[in-house]
Amino acid sequence: MSLPKRVKEQKISEVILAMSATVDGQTTAHYVADCISITETRITRLAHGVPVGGELDYLDDGTLSTALKSRRNL
Repeated sequence: MSLPKRVKEQKISEVILAMSATVDGQTTAHYVADCISITETRITRLAHGVPVGGELDYLDDGTLSTALKSRRNL
């Protein structure tokens, strides 16, 4: 059974995408989100960015940028 059909028939309220932060992972996430977007299902992704206890000195620009874009209020 295709994913969009399964999501619609089983009345799934949310699909959480857990893809790697690579270009391939992001491309796959966009493809899956586009396939599911025909339904009314909420589509979310796990956050990417600074790991708990991580040292800022060892982060690359892309990781730091993603972490800043994904920030939220406390």
